[in-house]
Amino acid sequence: MKIAEVGNIVEFKEGLQGIVEKVNENSVIVDLTIMDNFHDLDMEEKTVVNHKRYKILNHPKEH
Repeated sequence: MKIAEVGNIVEFKEGLQGIVEKVNENSVIVDLTIMDNFHDLDMEEKTVVNHKRYKILNHPKEH
């Protein structure tokens, strides 16, 4: 299982997307405000997602 890093964009729960802000032992903290329809979803800005429950969509650009 590949674990996301800070800055990765992940997808979970049938289409929700967010940017990883913090990596914990069993989960990541994700900022959902990057989604275009965030304000329509009536959700908190951040959520916790278990490592088993997301798919990494992209990796941060390496400098």
